Amino acid sequence: MPRKIRTEPRYRRRRQWSIAISLALVLLLVFVVVYVYYQREVVGTRDYDGAGNGNVVLVRVDEGDTVSGLVPQLLEDDVVGSRSAMITAADEAEQRGETRGLEAGYYALQQKMSADAAMQALTDDERRLGVIDIPTGVTLEDVAVVGGETRSGIFTAIAENSCREGLTDGLEDCVSVDDLRETIATTPAAELGVPEWAVDSVEARGDDPRRIEGLIAPGVHLFDPTAGPKEILTSLVQDSAEIYEGTGLLETAQTVGLSPYQMITAASLIEREAPEGDFDKVARVILNRLAEDQKLEFDSTVNYDVAAQEVATTDDDRARTTPWNTYAKKGLPDTPIASPGITALQAVEHPAEGDWLYFVTVDMDGRTVFNRSFADHEAAIEESRRNGVLDSAR
Repeated sequence: MPRKIRTEPRYRRRRQWSIAISLALVLLLVFVVVYVYYQREVVGTRDYDGAGNGNVVLVRVDEGDTVSGLVPQLLEDDVVGSRSAMITAADEAEQRGETRGLEAGYYALQQKMSADAAMQALTDDERRLGVIDIPTGVTLEDVAVVGGETRSGIFTAIAENSCREGLTDGLEDCVSVDDLRETIATTPAAELGVPEWAVDSVEARGDDPRRIEGLIAPGVHLFDPTAGPKEILTSLVQDSAEIYEGTGLLETAQTVGLSPYQMITAASLIEREAPEGDFDKVARVILNRLAEDQKLEFDSTVNYDVAAQEVATTDDDRARTTPWNTYAKKGLPDTPIASPGITALQAVEHPAEGDWLYFVTVDMDGRTVFNRSFADHEAAIEESRRNGVLDSAR
C-alpha cells in the first residue's frame, strides 16, 4: 500500500514568505535609519582633534583651487573627518581674517587632523612644497659672494622644496643637490626636456652638471615633490622652453643673427651686467662687438667660474682660460652664465640703436655710461673707481 506524503497547504508557505520579506524590509529600514543618522550626526559633522597622527600626506593645490573643491581629496586621504567640519573651519578662518587664499603647490599635512589644523596647514608657506620662485640672474649652483652671504642657486631651491625636515619625515622622495647634478651629468639632453635648438650645445659640455645653465627660466614653477630628479628637471626645462619661445625667440633669432641658444646666452650676460633700464643698450654693445670680432671682456663671464664673486675681478681671474671667460676668448661664452628674465631676452631680440662698444657702471645708483671711444671708456672707468664701484675686497 503506497505511503502518504504529507504536504503543507500552499497558503502556509505563502505566509512564511510574507513574514520573511516583511522582516527583511524592517531590518533594511532600520539599517538605513541608522546609516543616515551616523552619516549626518557622526560622520557628517565629525572633526578630529589635534595636528594629526604623524602619517604625512601631500595634498596638491592647483591654481584656482578652493577649499570646497579639495574636500573630496582630504576625505579620501583621511586628513579631515568631514566636509562640514572643513567648510566650517574655512568660513571661520575667513571671518577672522586669519588666512589668505589657497596658493598652488603641494602641502605637507597629516591624517586625522582637526579641520582648523588642516586649514592652517593649507595656508602655511612653510608646509608648501614643489614650488620654486626663481629670481632673474640666478645660477644653478650656489654662489659665494666676497664679503657677503652665499646666494642660493636653483639646485638648492629644488632640493629644499622636494621635502622639508620635520614636515615630511617618513617620505622617501626627497631629492638632493647631488641627485640633480648626477642626473644632469648622466642623462641625454633631449631626455631632460632640452629643446632641439639647445641640444647640441648642451651635449658639447659633456658631463658638466652646469650644462643646462640658463635653460630654467626665472619665475614661479610648480613640480611634483614626490617625483624623481629626472622628472622634476624635465618638467622645469620643458616649461622654461615654452616661456622663452613664447617671446618669439625662434623667429627673432634669425633677424638678430644669433642662434636661439646664443640669444639665451647673450641675455644672461645682460642680466648680470646692467640695470634693467639699460638692457637694450647692453644688447647693442654685445652685437656690435661680435660684429667687429672684438672680445666682449665682460667681468660677469669671469665671475661665473671663480670660487667667490664680486663686481670687480682680478688680473689673475681675467687671465684664466675657461669656456666662459670673454677676456680670454672671443665670442659668447659656451653656455649662459645665469637664468635670463624675459626683459633681458627681449632686449636681445630688440636691441637699441647705437654704435657703442663699451659701457661701465659709474656709481652706486647704477648709472651706466656707454661709449664708442676707448679713451672715453677709460675715463668712465676712472670715475667708477673713484665712486667705489670697482673696489675689490680681495
